[in-house]
Amino acid sequence: MEARIPRVFVKIEGVGDYEIEAGTSLQELTQKVWPETWRRIVAAYVDNDLRELTWTISQECTVSFIGLEVKDGYRIYQRSATFLLIRAAREVLPGCRVTIEHSLSNGLYGEIHYNRAVVEKDLKDIQKRMAEIVSRDEPFEKQAVPKEKARELFLKDGQSDKVNLLKYRESDTINIYRSGWFHDYFYGYMVPSSGYLQYFRLKYYLPGFILQIPDSRTPEVIPPYKEQPKLASVHREAERWGDILGVGTVAALNDVIVAGGSGDLIRVAEALHEKKIAQIADMISDRRETLRIILIAGPSSSGKTTFSQRLSIQLRVNGLKPVSIHLDDYFVDRDRTPRNEAGEYDFESIEAIDLELFNSHLAALIQGQEVELPLFDFHTGKRQPSGRRLQVSHDRPIIIEGIHGLNDRLTEAIPSGNKFKIYISALTQLNIDDHNRIPTTDVRLLRRMVRDHQFRSHSAENTLRRWPSVRQGERVNIFPFQEEADVMFNSALVYELAVLKQHAEPLLKSIGRWDPGYSEAKRLLKFLSYFLPIEEDDIPATSILREFIGGSCFHETVPDVVEGVVAN
Repeated sequence: MEARIPRVFVKIEGVGDYEIEAGTSLQELTQKVWPETWRRIVAAYVDNDLRELTWTISQECTVSFIGLEVKDGYRIYQRSATFLLIRAAREVLPGCRVTIEHSLSNGLYGEIHYNRAVVEKDLKDIQKRMAEIVSRDEPFEKQAVPKEKARELFLKDGQSDKVNLLKYRESDTINIYRSGWFHDYFYGYMVPSSGYLQYFRLKYYLPGFILQIPDSRTPEVIPPYKEQPKLASVHREAERWGDILGVGTVAALNDVIVAGGSGDLIRVAEALHEKKIAQIADMISDRRETLRIILIAGPSSSGKTTFSQRLSIQLRVNGLKPVSIHLDDYFVDRDRTPRNEAGEYDFESIEAIDLELFNSHLAALIQGQEVELPLFDFHTGKRQPSGRRLQVSHDRPIIIEGIHGLNDRLTEAIPSGNKFKIYISALTQLNIDDHNRIPTTDVRLLRRMVRDHQFRSHSAENTLRRWPSVRQGERVNIFPFQEEADVMFNSALVYELAVLKQHAEPLLKSIGRWDPGYSEAKRLLKFLSYFLPIEEDDIPATSILREFIGGSCFHETVPDVVEGVVAN
């Protein structure tokens, strides 16, 4: 008598209940529920835990399928497209080495290292080969292999970066993905097969390439590439800093820590920051006759507060006496604050600032007149006189720090020749290995999580819950104006994740199995597991990192909370 296969009930978010055979994969379930559009789905949350589509269902559960519109889904598609690209490049240019460097505009920048210069035709041939593999819908097979076997496999294939990384992996087994003949290790999940990757574009971008995939809001449309030469330049500077420090990967950083060289590494990394800040101060000082306003902007947790203080010190060294004006004091009264689509107060909108008053004060100040600065009361939601009167001379530039600093609407009454704009962000020069990059947003998220817990009594779950809205505000108010900056400053420190690890891991482990941030916490914990810890004794009190872990000699002046909105 044939054994009966057990059946289980599955609740699919947005669809309803389904009865299926135990052992059915998530991929098979998508094909039953969405027979025409199942390839748009790249993964699922099963009982709040991110799973690949090859995962099989054995018991009753709740499933939420995701596509590119969800950050985890976007990462999976981009990672899978990268896997496809590396295999195709190795087949078109045998023996080449592919390195994935960083995001750039709406794409992913990488380089192909070969025994001759890589030209545009090579990229076209690689894209053609990628399309051929996609048309055959070849499987991306996941294999759990012993660590020593994985080491031998990568050693034979010439992937020394993977061999070095495995030295510090505590697990006895390693998950490896295979596509045809090619094996690789990736930090994170994949789609089941190449046929899911219908949409991608490869652009020749000297000396490397840009890999583009669809926008998360339009999963079947690849937007045109937007040139960002200034951002590209600061990324190249980050690479040079990595070369100076001799640390380009996590394994290389771990090697320095094991050898007892972390103190020297910290000192050189901090010296690079100080030299760059001094150079920016010199640029401003060289234009002291015309420059009256210094505008500093950047995304959340970039280290704007510490940077502003350190820049002020360097300007004083050059004989200038900078003063600061707090943009938050120019908020309109609460009853005039604009609201977002959800009907909530939108304090990040530029319309939340009294632009007319702000510009009239700036115009008066640079003409030598005296003004009384306002003071915004965050409890009453009203602006009031502060009693603080300000008058500045030519040797007293005005520093203004805020998310709208690069938007000309903020200072539209001031001629461009009187303004100097600085964009600051943490553009890490460190990667896990050749094929696994470290996103800038992960560094900033960990910075914010540690800072908000230590100084604002916020849980990690609270930080994770707010992060999407913070990111949305950055996309609207900051990133569109990056290229307006006169200079960009990279606040990333090559050693910082080895320090943040010790602060962030206990916070992430406190997030419960059913908390909304569980899946993201699990991902970040795995990410941090690659790093060995660094002691903090050698980190100077002036370091940007001290703004987040404590021990800074500077004091933050930004309000903690504005009607539930955490200050950036």
